[in-house]
Parts: sequence; structure tokens; C-alpha cells
Amino acid sequence: MIIVAVITFLVKGLAFYKETIIAGTFGLNEVIDAFIIASLIPTLINSVFISSLNNLFIPNYITELKNHGNKSSFQSVVFLMVIGISVISMIISYFSIDIFLDFIYKNNPDANYQLVKDQFYVLLPCVFIWGIGSVLSGLLEIDNRFLISTVVGFLPIVTMILFLFYLTDTLGSMVLAYGALAGSIVSFLFILIFVLKYNIFSLGKPILNANSRLMIQQLPPKISSGFLSEMNIIVDKFFAGQLVVGSLAALDYANRLPAFGVAIVIMSLGNVLLPHFSRLVNEDLKSAYQYLFKILKLVFIGVLVAVLIGVFLSDWIVELWLERDQFTHEDTIKVSAIQQILFLNVPFYLCTLITVKFLTSINKNSFMAWISLANLAINIILNTILIKYYGVYGLALSTSLVFIISSCFYFGYTYKQYKKLD
Repeated sequence: MIIVAVITFLVKGLAFYKETIIAGTFGLNEVIDAFIIASLIPTLINSVFISSLNNLFIPNYITELKNHGNKSSFQSVVFLMVIGISVISMIISYFSIDIFLDFIYKNNPDANYQLVKDQFYVLLPCVFIWGIGSVLSGLLEIDNRFLISTVVGFLPIVTMILFLFYLTDTLGSMVLAYGALAGSIVSFLFILIFVLKYNIFSLGKPILNANSRLMIQQLPPKISSGFLSEMNIIVDKFFAGQLVVGSLAALDYANRLPAFGVAIVIMSLGNVLLPHFSRLVNEDLKSAYQYLFKILKLVFIGVLVAVLIGVFLSDWIVELWLERDQFTHEDTIKVSAIQQILFLNVPFYLCTLITVKFLTSINKNSFMAWISLANLAINIILNTILIKYYGVYGLALSTSLVFIISSCFYFGYTYKQYKKLD
């Protein structure tokens, strides 16, 4: 956990520097808004379908190894599934992009609309690259190669920085899309080299057995849960897209620091905990629950202290980080206020993510789908009400309230399952 936390901290620190360059280059203008919209569908596919499959793959593959099953056959099943999901998703996305933009980015100038489409077409191949790469990264984590699966995070950031420094004049408003695609390719090749080096990549005839069937059975509720959760992001982007130009960018910048804290903890804990929970569950389920509650208590208290400090220093952080060139002091005040609101949900959101890792390890995915549906409904209601009075700040407040309510639901359900053991 310490190794992953330190590397993740350095990766996210470099990501902050990248955002500083982007902010200084573009400010809060239509280029950033267009890139955010263009990346929504590829990111949605990755978060919903590919991540869902990967999260189910890890615990069930560990069970397969523990039972001395056919790992080559199991890997083949997973790779066929992720290739199928990626290709079908890319085809559907390609032909439905106009419908999507008419819904989420309407009433914008034609030039902005075309800029989104141009960037989207460049980003779409990332879906396939991310899909295969996520399974390979999962194999590394199962093999306890966390150093490699974490340090790869440097590569897309470094690639984007190089593109911004040397290719902005050449590529113009398309530099972010091409930088993201190049970073994805470089990261994939890096992971592939080490997977082959450690001989953990093994394909055979794809045959369904008890573990692979259980994984496939759990996939629909897991995808449903992931889709409904990601729809909250789509809904927020939809509402922000109806506000003044720059609202999407402001919301995105404001979420960077809270997301930074979440990433540090969830990558150092979450990526390690999923395979660890899976092993504990196979050995002693009650001890696994007790271990979960101990982790949740430590994380909540520790992160709450950090959040209070972050709220107090928010103005200074944004000014030091972003305020230069095209990014004005007025932009700083706006982003800082949104950031303070988003800080409030971080302890609750982290505890939810850790709990989700545990529930995934015991294949309790149906409940998560229902909670995600409730969260989406609550988010739409709160967005509709709060945006009328507080604009983009209302969107941030709605997001924080949804995460807090969701965390209470998840903890209550998990504790109820624990008490059933007695």
C-alpha cells in the first residue's frame, strides 16, 4: 500500500503540473469544454463496461488459481469478452455521437460542436487500448506487481506534457486529444512488455467453468451499477453545459484536488484491497468484514482531517496552481469556491469506493445497481433544484450530497450483511 501510495502521489503531482500548463494555455474557454465533452463517451465505456469486467475478473481469477483451475482458459474468456465489449461499444459510439451531442451539448456554436466531434474521433480508439490494458494491469496486480501497474500512470501524463510543450502550435485545439491517444498507446506497450517478461500472460482454449460463469452472471448487475453511477457524471455535465461557457472547465478543475486525494487513497488501498479482500473472503468471511470496518474507520478519520485543511487553504492552492496567463484571479475565486464544496464529499466517497471493492469480492453486485439507480434519481432532483439558485455551485453541492447519502446506504447494507453472519 505504501509503495502504491507514494507512486500515486508522485503521478498525481505531475498531473497537477500538466493541468497548470493546460490552464495557462487555454484558460476557461471552449477548447477545454469541448475536450471534456469529447472524452465523456470513451471514459463512460471504460468506467462502466471495462472496469466492471476487470473488477469481477480479479476476485474470480484468484479463486480459479486457488482451486488450481485452468488459468489460460480463464484469461482467454476474459480477453474475448473485453475485446467484444470494446469493439461493439466503439461502433455504437461512432454512429450515435450526433445524437449524444444534440442531447448534452445543444445550443452551442457549430464550430464548438465540430471541435467536440473531431476530438472524439481521435479519442475513440483509446477504448480498445484501455480495455486490453486494464486486463493486463489486473494480471500484474494479481501477481503482486503493484509497482509496475502504478508507475505506468506517469506515461500518459508525460506524453501529454510533451505534446503541450512541442506540438501545441502544430496541432492547435486538437493537441489534448492527440496527446491522450499517444499516452494511451505508450502506457499499453509498457504494461505489455512487463506482462510478457514475467510470463503471466497465458492464453488457451476458452472454456466456461463455475468461476467464469459466476463472473459472467455478476457482470449485468455490475455494469448496471457502473452505468448508473457514471450517468451522474453525464447528468452533471449536461446541466453544466447549459450554463455559461467555462462552467464545465471550472467544475473539472475544481474536482482535480478532491479527486487527487481520492486517487491517492483508492489506488494505494483499493487496488491492493480487492485481491486482498478476495483472498480473505475465501479463508474467513467474518474476519474479512472486521478488516473492512477497521480500514473504513482509519480512512474516514484521516481523510476528514485532510479535507478540513484543504477547505481552509483552497484559495491559496488554486491561485498557486492555476492563476497565470489566460487563467485570471476571477477564475481562481470561482474554482476555489466549487472546490471547497466538493471537498466535503471526499471522506464519504472514499469509504464508498472501499466498500464497493469488498462487496465486489463477495459478489454482492445487485445491491450496488439499486443504490446507483437511487443516486441517479437523487442527483437529478438536487441538480434541478440547486442549479436554479446557485448555478454551477449548486451542481457541486448536489454532487457532495449524493456521495454522502450513498455512503450511508452502502455502510448500512454492509453492516447488515455482517450481522447476518451471527
